[in-house]
Amino acid sequence: MMHSRFFGLAALALVALGGTSLCFAAEPRMMTSLEGINEYVLDNGLQVLLYPDDSKPTVTVNATYLVGSRHEGYGETGMAHLLEHMLFKGTPKHSQIWKELQEHGAQFNGSTWFDRTNYFETMPATPENLEFGLNLEADRMVNSFVAKKDLDSEFSVVRNEFEIGENRPTDVLSERVMSTAYLWHNYGKSTIGSREDIERVPIERLQAFYKKFYQPDNCVLIVAGKFDPKQTLAQVNTVFGATPRPTRTLEPTYTWEPTQDGEREVTLRRVGDTQALDVVYHVCAGAHADFAPVQVLADILATEQTGRLYKALVEPGLATRVSAHSQALHDPGVIEIEVEARLDQSAPEIRHRLAEVLDNLGHETFTQEEVDRAKNASSKNFNTLINDSNRIGVSLSESAAMGDWRLLFWNRDRIAQVTPADVQRVAARYLKPSNRTIGTFIPDKTPDRSEIPPTPDVATLLKDYHGGAEVAKGAAFEATYAGIEAHTQRSKLPFGMKLALVPKETRNNHVNVVLNLRYGSEKDLTGKTEAAAFVPTMLMRGTTKHTRREIQDAFDALKAQVRFGGFGGAGRGRMMGMGNGLGTPGVIDVSIECSRETLAKVLDLVAEVLRQPAFPADEFETLKKETLAGIEQQISEPMPLVMVEVQRRLNPYPATDVRYVAKLPEQAERIKAVTLDQVKAVYASLVGASFSEAAAVGDFDASQFTASLTQHFSDWKSPKPFERIVRPYKATAADSLVIDTPDKANSLFAMGMALEIRDDDPDYPALFMANYILGGSASSRFLNRIRQKEGLSYTCGTGVQAGAQDRNGTFMGFGMCAPQNAEKALACGREELSKLLREGVAGPELDDAKKGYAQQVEVQLANDSMVAMQLAQGLFLDRTLKFNDDQQKKIEALKAQDVPATLGKYVKPQKLVLIRAGDFSKKAAPPQQATGG
Repeated sequence: MMHSRFFGLAALALVALGGTSLCFAAEPRMMTSLEGINEYVLDNGLQVLLYPDDSKPTVTVNATYLVGSRHEGYGETGMAHLLEHMLFKGTPKHSQIWKELQEHGAQFNGSTWFDRTNYFETMPATPENLEFGLNLEADRMVNSFVAKKDLDSEFSVVRNEFEIGENRPTDVLSERVMSTAYLWHNYGKSTIGSREDIERVPIERLQAFYKKFYQPDNCVLIVAGKFDPKQTLAQVNTVFGATPRPTRTLEPTYTWEPTQDGEREVTLRRVGDTQALDVVYHVCAGAHADFAPVQVLADILATEQTGRLYKALVEPGLATRVSAHSQALHDPGVIEIEVEARLDQSAPEIRHRLAEVLDNLGHETFTQEEVDRAKNASSKNFNTLINDSNRIGVSLSESAAMGDWRLLFWNRDRIAQVTPADVQRVAARYLKPSNRTIGTFIPDKTPDRSEIPPTPDVATLLKDYHGGAEVAKGAAFEATYAGIEAHTQRSKLPFGMKLALVPKETRNNHVNVVLNLRYGSEKDLTGKTEAAAFVPTMLMRGTTKHTRREIQDAFDALKAQVRFGGFGGAGRGRMMGMGNGLGTPGVIDVSIECSRETLAKVLDLVAEVLRQPAFPADEFETLKKETLAGIEQQISEPMPLVMVEVQRRLNPYPATDVRYVAKLPEQAERIKAVTLDQVKAVYASLVGASFSEAAAVGDFDASQFTASLTQHFSDWKSPKPFERIVRPYKATAADSLVIDTPDKANSLFAMGMALEIRDDDPDYPALFMANYILGGSASSRFLNRIRQKEGLSYTCGTGVQAGAQDRNGTFMGFGMCAPQNAEKALACGREELSKLLREGVAGPELDDAKKGYAQQVEVQLANDSMVAMQLAQGLFLDRTLKFNDDQQKKIEALKAQDVPATLGKYVKPQKLVLIRAGDFSKKAAPPQQATGG
């Protein structure tokens, strides 16, 4: 176990460079300070950003390397991404990185993009965890194995990730369009790389790439969350300062994409059930002054209801979905527009109308209302980001990769200054037919081309920039079950609503609210499940006072994130005691995230949405088309096909039952049959506030919040009583099924069975931890065997769920892999299950799992929205957080012999349902690797 240490500012660093020598680490240089973020540079060139936030009991350590696919040379496509995977394979000091991260309760990941690669871990804010995170990132910066034996297994994992992307025609189409739009620049090459380069890269070349770019002078270290800035800076200087500045010089990339001189077109032909169009235009770099109005333009084009392309394509029924986004990159990037349509919609008509709208934008006037709507949405999203120091810590990576981390705030300010004239100017400058990639070449006697401006000098750009005022910092809070329970105020209002309130000071005065309305019974909802499924979404489609667009604009102006959902009343999650949530009708749930200042107005509007829905006919037809397109898109996909078939076998109910799981084609037919009158009838005859729960966590006045709920809902009586739909245990019959999905490069296997257990049974803690060890954690046996050792799968695992009210649970295992590896991967999974049942668990393995799970709970309890959901769920179940605290204590008391014995009591390998889906007709052996010699 690691022990916490703190270092003085004048730290003495011991450095091993061929021999042992002593050197003094120079004090870090303070560079700039902006809105609570302080920037330092170490003597070796490491850039350090410290973002303290005492209100968040977690700490995030993020290391961003300024290397991505833009920096790859000939034969190196995908090397930056492959190296990202290799850095999880360990160092001499950290030989089992996944396991160590789990033991520290870390939420972690790595990601690669065009301009950067980053690694982060978010952990409970303890000195031990912070020391671990800093030491890990400093160590793997220069001491990672990057060994041939690891490459042999990991290249197939990356290939499997490549194959997952190859399953989605829209993703492949986007890659093809980008590669056609860029003739020379690496932005035209997919970050995941060429399959051939991934499989044939010599280990020596990968090692050279690593040694060149993974150095302190090419890294931005970000520490965000709860920590002592002074002590942490000294610790960073000691830990990272021990690595000397490299002697090599990093040459800047210099490839420049020439001005496009005519429309380009690409056609993709693959198996699929929906149509798609993808259009890109070259635009400026993310740091250019034009980029802010380009972002606003993208929003104006595709925002629901009022977007120019939405009104031209989706509203009249030509397409089912349209989106637009601009990519903020170091070099000139693109604005991308994506359109999806069902098979019975006309692609030529869509293309004609799409070009007609886009070609005229440069000559049209944009309204102040359109621009303000986009600016409000952007402001709301930034406000949500700034409230979470862990998220913004990772988001700074993108801005750093563009040239300077302060661009995150600079761009926020520029968007606030955008005018309709700015939007019209960039539309005229960039959205020209000759700058578009979709069509064919057409000779033009007077070509009209878009000259893309060069990337600005970011240092000069930000020389005198000081940003805005810091947001409220909030206060420290004990994010444990006991700590939260001690601050929870529970009550029940006269009209039936149950409350759980946790007022506290938060960063930027934000608050999270969860509101659950429960309605109906099994009898009431029989034959009406599809109609009930439309109710939550239709509520947000318009009220008697406001249109859908006006509602969203109002929430954006209030900087509020509001979501309406349903069919999730029992909840899902890896935390103990959250129920099994199999998705029966009878609940509308509302989640709110806003500030203390706007909460009252947000609740006013939420109440209007709930109580005064208009159920507009045109919105219903649009929603039906969107829903059908979503189902049809999955009909030939391995993952949804497998998951539906597993659920059908674990929940064997007749087609007339509310708990019945329909096949995907049947789901589509049922959706087609739903009428608006049926949706209205479910709402009018069943929905009210008599059976409801509300939970709030954050900065709010409890008495005002209670008064507001009483004002809005006290007279809204449920027409009929709510009666929970029970789910009795049904034994699983062993079964095996193979589903053919032609032309899909990836496959999925799953195994599962029903369990007769509740989450308050004495056996559940041991069963939960057995699953955690088997396949429910980042260092599980499933993951270590199938991904780490065998290199067969990009992602795999197991899950155990137990009913909170019925003795009905499930066990499932799964893995994604190439079709030719499916049988072997499934066999490996079954072997690991049998091995755990046969040989049991060693004490140290259980101790590590207990520690890792406990710290994961700490991280989850630092998330106010999750706490609010759990409190609301507890109100429904008549539980306090003491139940969860007791469950965790039972886990701590487990002995090694408890785990396999309990697993064997419930999970019977001979009774498993086994299902595979993929293109198993392709039996060709995988290509041989290069030897690297």
